[in-house]
Amino acid sequence: MIDSLEAARALDDIEDVTRRVRQSQIYRLSSLLMILWGALVFAGNLVTYLTPHYADKAWPSVYVLGLAGSVALGAAEKARSGMRSFDLRALLAFLMFFAFGFFVQVIGHFGPREMGAFWPIYFMLFYGLAGLWFGIAFTIFGLCVTALTLIGYVGIGAAFPLWMAFVNGGGLILGGLWMRRG
Repeated sequence: MIDSLEAARALDDIEDVTRRVRQSQIYRLSSLLMILWGALVFAGNLVTYLTPHYADKAWPSVYVLGLAGSVALGAAEKARSGMRSFDLRALLAFLMFFAFGFFVQVIGHFGPREMGAFWPIYFMLFYGLAGLWFGIAFTIFGLCVTALTLIGYVGIGAAFPLWMAFVNGGGLILGGLWMRRG
C-alpha cells in the first residue's frame, strides 16, 4: 500500500518521463528536418554563388523539395513512433509562413543580397520562438545563425552567398546533427 505522497511522486515521475520522451521525439524529427533543409539551403547558396543567373530557379526548387521532404519525414515519423508531427495544420502553417515571406520580399523590393539575409533571419525567428516551447537549443541556434548572418551581411562582400552556404546551410546541418545526440 502506498500513501498519497508516494503516489504523487510516482505520478510526477511518470509525467517527467512522458515530457522527456515527447521532447526527444520533437528533437529527433527536428534534427532530420534541419539536416534536410540545411543540405538544400547549402545547395541553393552554392548555386547562387557559383552561377547567380540560376538562383531564381534554384530557390523555388529548394522550397518545393524542402516542403515535400518535410511532409515525407513527418509521415515517416508518424508511422515509426505514432507521434502526429506533421499534419494539415503544419502544412498550412508552412504555406502561410512562406506566403508572408514572399509578400515581405515583394513589398520590400529586396535585391539578391537583402534576400540572402532576410530569409535566414526570418527562419531563425521561428527557431527562436520554438525554443520557448521545445527547448533552449532552438533559441540558441536561431540567435547564432542570425548573428552570423548579420556579420556576413555587413562584413562580407561578393562572397556573401558562399558565407551563407556555410552559416545557414552548414549551421542547419550541424544543428540537426547536434540535436540527434539527445
